[in-house]
Amino acid sequence: MAASSTAVLGQGLVLMVAGMGIVYLFLLLLVAVTGTAMKFFARFDGILGAEAPKKPAAAPAAGDADVALAIAVALNR
Repeated sequence: MAASSTAVLGQGLVLMVAGMGIVYLFLLLLVAVTGTAMKFFARFDGILGAEAPKKPAAAPAAGDADVALAIAVALNR
């Protein structure tokens, strides 16, 4: 019975190493494909032109100054 449990443990270790190896190879392939795609699409970066201008930040509401003042006074007491 000890020999069969040792064989099962060995098969489990082989399966674990094989699975981890496949995942590692897939991640390496993913990094390579991503890097290649990044270099490929960088050539077409100038086609679309500049980004649209961003909207200016909205001015804070008048009540915000009063709230900020009240918080500052409360923290300094």
